[in-house]
Amino acid sequence: MALTLMAVHAHPDDEVIATGGVLARYAAEGITTVVVTCTNGEEGDGPGGIKPDDPAHDAEAVARLRRDELERSCALLGVDHLELLGYRDSGMDGWEGNTHTDAFANVDVDVVAARVVELMERYRPQVVVTYDANGGYGHPDHIQAHRVTMAAVEASGIPAKVYYSAFPRSAFERFAERLREIGIDPEEIGVTAPDDRDEAPPFGVPDDLIHATVDVSAYIQAKREALLAHASQTDNSFFNRMPIEGFSLAFATESFTRVHSSVAVDGMEDDLFNGLR
Repeated sequence: MALTLMAVHAHPDDEVIATGGVLARYAAEGITTVVVTCTNGEEGDGPGGIKPDDPAHDAEAVARLRRDELERSCALLGVDHLELLGYRDSGMDGWEGNTHTDAFANVDVDVVAARVVELMERYRPQVVVTYDANGGYGHPDHIQAHRVTMAAVEASGIPAKVYYSAFPRSAFERFAERLREIGIDPEEIGVTAPDDRDEAPPFGVPDDLIHATVDVSAYIQAKREALLAHASQTDNSFFNRMPIEGFSLAFATESFTRVHSSVAVDGMEDDLFNGLR
């Protein structure tokens, strides 16, 4: 049986950060991979780091640049099919971009879900990955991508398994400790912990909500190169400042919360296609 993974993301570069490893791994294993990108990324940085609130920021030019970067990224990850829904980037919560009537976060969920249903009918993915109800960290477009994807899953009835991309909270401290072990100061590359140890980190989910952890260590180089392909957004990020050893520690595995499965699964999974092959 031909197998297909579909990842539904909000912006160009999200496909790498959350799912670059599994996309590269499954593509290498002969599984068909599909990336659905919902927005054009207009609210991203322009050349030279120009922010959206700067009068010199050219949203259309940014969208064209980010599309080129997305296409290069997907090629590096071996993605078979890239589908662009073409909605306007809403920007972070509270940004002026939220007010645009055509911003993705303001589009009727059913309208977008119908388009995603069409893609599911075309590609017949057994496994679908998207964000949790909070979009991972509260970004309006991530939240909308969650709503749209889950509505399409329900309407189509096609995916056998659905996962949310996730970062286990315990992994943060392990990551910082291992960086120190190899002689890297976490704070120097932008990896900082909350001051209050009792305060939950702003990112990540409790470990008991992690149902699958996939080893993607063999595809670290592909993931790093794909992330660097999004140069307009990552030139000043901690990802770029992170030595390859640290990057490997951070991204050798990708974790997920399973929210639907029509096949029997038991315990922690190491493969999103468990029960399907």
